[in-house]
Amino acid sequence: MAHGYRTDTYGTIGGEGQGWKDTATRYALVPLRIFLGATFIYAGLDKLTDSAFMSATGPGSVGELMRSVRDSSAVPALVDLSLKNPEGFGYAIGLGEVAVGLGTLVGLLARLAALGGALISLSLWLTVSWQTEPYYYGNDLAYLMAWLPLVLAGASVLSLDAALADSRRRMR
Repeated sequence: MAHGYRTDTYGTIGGEGQGWKDTATRYALVPLRIFLGATFIYAGLDKLTDSAFMSATGPGSVGELMRSVRDSSAVPALVDLSLKNPEGFGYAIGLGEVAVGLGTLVGLLARLAALGGALISLSLWLTVSWQTEPYYYGNDLAYLMAWLPLVLAGASVLSLDAALADSRRRMR
């Protein structure tokens, strides 16, 4: 009895795979893109439409949040910078989250969008959730780690980046 390599199940050697494992590998980051993209769009829109958050003072305001974490953050200078113009900082975070979310969801400049998401998550971890103990209760660190595979891999399927790359290949 001969035992062979089943290319219909596991892909081909040296060529583009056709098996379910290759397909699963190719699409593995799509659920992460959908989750992070939708979450960041929602978070950004939530901030931008919340007049209490977009205030320099008052309960639930970005200014009050920054003042409350100033002494416990890893980078107080970053908090001080945000406190120079809390409303501007709130709009920057909100618009940044929407831009990152849209870029990630549609896969346009996906690596750049993911880098933006990672930087937003890093800045929030070092400021807002730095004092969380134990550290794994803080969600900003988990978001930072979730962005890293997308920074490295980009959006190679179901994305505008992939469509543009395919279009460029065909024009050659």
